[in-house]
Amino acid sequence: MSLAASPTSPAPQDVIPLFQNVRSRTLELVAPLNAEDMMLQSMEDASPAKWHLAHTTWFFEEFILRPHQPGYVSPDERFAILFNSYYVQAGPRHARDKRGLISRPDLQAVLDYRHHVEDALMALLDQTPANLDTITALVELGCHHEMQHQELLVTDLLHGLSFNPLLPAYKDPEPLRVTRAPELDFVRHDEQLTEIGHDGRGFAFDCETPRHRVFQPAFRMANRAVTNRDWIEFMRDGGYATPELWLMDGWAVREREAWDSPLYWWQQDDEYWSYTLRGPQPVALDAPVVHVSYYEADAYARWAGARLPTEAENEIAFRDTPMSGNFADNGMFRPLPGTGAWGDVWEWTQSAYSPYPGFRPSAGAIGEYNGKFMINQMVLRGGSCATPQAQMRPSYRTFFYPHQRWQMLGLRLAKDV
Repeated sequence: MSLAASPTSPAPQDVIPLFQNVRSRTLELVAPLNAEDMMLQSMEDASPAKWHLAHTTWFFEEFILRPHQPGYVSPDERFAILFNSYYVQAGPRHARDKRGLISRPDLQAVLDYRHHVEDALMALLDQTPANLDTITALVELGCHHEMQHQELLVTDLLHGLSFNPLLPAYKDPEPLRVTRAPELDFVRHDEQLTEIGHDGRGFAFDCETPRHRVFQPAFRMANRAVTNRDWIEFMRDGGYATPELWLMDGWAVREREAWDSPLYWWQQDDEYWSYTLRGPQPVALDAPVVHVSYYEADAYARWAGARLPTEAENEIAFRDTPMSGNFADNGMFRPLPGTGAWGDVWEWTQSAYSPYPGFRPSAGAIGEYNGKFMINQMVLRGGSCATPQAQMRPSYRTFFYPHQRWQMLGLRLAKDV
């Protein structure tokens, strides 16, 4: 069973506090919300906060308690249909675009469901079953799965709240520090034969494996992400109205959606504003630009006389850089000016999300986690202001469709040597 790249399963004394911390953090994220907030579903790609609470619970129930806890009884067998996401082998599923219509079970029933599953899982771990290694590996996977949904929860909420003319704030506004982004520079990285992918130390998703050799020609990587100041220059130079900068598919989406700026932007009294999880705020000129699609990022790179990096270039450039930055842990939930290689915004790469050489998905429904999405999506690297820092490592790959913008998506430039 290839659940993760870790060569050994975590010990109970390590996985129990991880489980408790992750579950508590999800409840902290929904604490500012009322029941109406938690029912918002603004599009098919997004899910209500209440559904995220229930789905992450169903994951532990479906893949750990049902197969490994003899006599386990769910509080309601119908929850499996309501809260399965895309695991076809796990059974039928409620329509993805109608999750916001699940008013019942109500919020308290979902919270009770969480407590029920948590208590059952802790009891199972306390029994020290014979297949403990398999169970702790699955618990660890479930925790990282829930961390992914923590990020989705807040970005889905942002999209839902953005349709409210009152532009409510999820968190109170907080002034940003006045920090100028460093001057744009490109750091050279020499030609090399090297390895990328997870190195086997600690947890990783299966799509980060196997580690494999790549020949990397020399390249230059920008020392910072593209900023809002940079992006406004692109806009003012007609970047959104110049078809030769755009891929054909991207231009078609731009015309259909009438894009002329990043998602959530508008102009007011000659100043650009953006809707954020802290409510409407003036665009911070030296913060990394966020909520731009792959198509926009690619057009910008072409306009700038550069290109998007490959995921191998990104991993090579930053694998020895300390993993610190503006992640979800600091509670800002918006990119900050003057920060470094990690956090703030996921950075688009030009690499298609595809399997590494020798990749094999796990058997059964759990193998549907990543492998079946390896088509028509692009890889992003680096984490964002909505990503839990514990989720991150140099080999981490996230992926979205090239037209999507509601996640914390930005870019960094690269150049050939």
